Amino acid sequence: MTPEMPAPSADARAERIAGLAEARAVRPESIAEAAGRRARRGSLLGGTGRLMLLAADHPARGALAAGGDPLAMADRGELLDRLCTALERPGVDGVMGTADVIEDLLLLGVLDGKVVIGSMNRGGLAGSSFEIDDRFTAYGAGAIAASGLDGGKMLLRVDEADPATARALEGCARAVSELAEHGLMAMVEPFISHRVDGRVRNDLSPEAMTRAIAIASGLGTTSARTWLKVPVVQDMERVMAASTLPALLLGGEVAADPAAAREGWRRALRLPTVRGLVIGRSLLYPADGDVAAAVDAAVELL
Repeated sequence: MTPEMPAPSADARAERIAGLAEARAVRPESIAEAAGRRARRGSLLGGTGRLMLLAADHPARGALAAGGDPLAMADRGELLDRLCTALERPGVDGVMGTADVIEDLLLLGVLDGKVVIGSMNRGGLAGSSFEIDDRFTAYGAGAIAASGLDGGKMLLRVDEADPATARALEGCARAVSELAEHGLMAMVEPFISHRVDGRVRNDLSPEAMTRAIAIASGLGTTSARTWLKVPVVQDMERVMAASTLPALLLGGEVAADPAAAREGWRRALRLPTVRGLVIGRSLLYPADGDVAAAVDAAVELL
C-alpha cells in the first residue's frame, strides 16, 4: 500500500491477514518479491527532522506481556492488525521488528515509504538463565541489506557479574561495524543490568544510563551510522550529554499513567540529540484499547 492509497476496510484487512498462512505455505517466494517491490524513502528523517517508529520485536525474545496480560502479544493476527492501524496514522515513519513480523507486513503491503529496522539479537530470551548472552539469532547485517531494510537494532545489557557480557559486547560491536559498511543505521539499546532474585533487571539510575550510553557509543569501527535507543530516566539532560550520537526514546511497558509518560517524552524531546520515539506496547496495547488515539497523542509530541 503506497502512502497515497486509502487504508483498507477492517474486513478487507482481516481477510488479508487471514491469507498470510496460505501465502507462506504456497508461495514463500512472495516474501522476497514483496521486499523487492517495496518503495523506500530517501532518508531516515522526514521533513520534520524527527523519527517515529513502532517497536514489534518483543515476541521473538519470548516477551509477550503488555499491561496486565501475560500473553497480550501472543495472537499474531491481532498484533498485525494493531500494527497496521498504527502505521496508517499520519506521522508514523515506520517499524522495527524481527523477520517474521516484517515479512508479514511486507506481504500486507503496508511498508511502502516507511523506515524499516530489522531486530538482530533476540537470543537472550526473557527470564532465561542465559538472558545476558544475547546471541544474534534474528537478522544479520547482510540480510538487512539484501532485504532492502534501513538499519538494524540490537539490545546490549552490560552485567559485570556475568561473563556472557563480553560476547554480547563483541557481537554488538561487530554488528555496528557491518551495518556501517552497508551504509545502514545501527540502533543500539544499552543498559547496565544485574540479577535480582535470579531475574535480569536494568538499572535506570542516571549514573547507570550515562555509563551505558558511553559504552554503546564506542562500539564498532565507526559510529557514523550509530543511533541510540534509550529510556526516559531522571536527569535526562545530564544523561544524554554522555554522547553526541542521535537518540530515540523507547516506550517500555504499558504505562499506568499514559499522560505522565507522554510528558516525560515531551521533556526529553527538547534535548539536542533526541530525534524521536520508538515505542511498542505503550501504543499498540494502550490501557483503553484505542491504538489510533495513543499513536496520535505520541505523534503530537513531535
